[in-house]
Amino acid sequence: MLNAIDYVPGNTLLHRLNPVTKLALAAAIIIATFLANTYAMLLGLLALTFALGVYAHSASRLVSLLKLLVPLAVVMLLLQTAFVRGGSVVFAWMTTEGLTTGSKACLRLLGVALPLILMLTVTKLVDLSNACVEVLHIPYRYAFTFTTALRFVPVFSQQMNAIMEAQCARGVEYDTKNPLRKLQLMLPLCVPLLVSSVGKTDATALAAEERGFYLRTRQSSYKRYPLTGRDYVVLAACVALVVLGVLA
Repeated sequence: MLNAIDYVPGNTLLHRLNPVTKLALAAAIIIATFLANTYAMLLGLLALTFALGVYAHSASRLVSLLKLLVPLAVVMLLLQTAFVRGGSVVFAWMTTEGLTTGSKACLRLLGVALPLILMLTVTKLVDLSNACVEVLHIPYRYAFTFTTALRFVPVFSQQMNAIMEAQCARGVEYDTKNPLRKLQLMLPLCVPLLVSSVGKTDATALAAEERGFYLRTRQSSYKRYPLTGRDYVVLAACVALVVLGVLA
């Protein structure tokens, strides 16, 4: 079963960039999204993210994540219109200022989540952790913790599906349309999932210690991650993107 953050093989320019450069590109889009205050800039950053996703053949992952974020964005819009009451009334309790603030908050939500997923789909987690250690001089234990947490996301998702299938075989119906009833059915599943996650974490820590985890340094990786000319060009574009977000 494919996960939204699984690596998508490819030979595009985005795939060949240094992992740190890809991380900087995602960070630049996110920072520009936070700084931008116009619809044109916010929509332009979203369009840029999807254009990069189409170029890297990972647009389907972005669309799948978008389907999950749209309901959350709608809830955020309703909350913003309920609490921001300035301007003239448009419909019911919704005002012009509330709709403006809420719609921009929705676009920012999408603009923050999608670039990170795009970066993960074109970068191997091993390369990401090693490049952060070599280029950014981040301690390996922190880089390893971050990438290991990302690796456990699809594992826990599969375990949750397995637990739900086992419960369905016992007659539990999870396809109810009542959100409160569904939440009531999902909460008991957290206990076996938590127990299994603690067991996997302990086994992973023991395996890492047996392989000399605490002896690893920046020079331990057999693969080097130097910054090339195309990386510097993309980094310059990242700076320009952030400046554009400030001006927009």
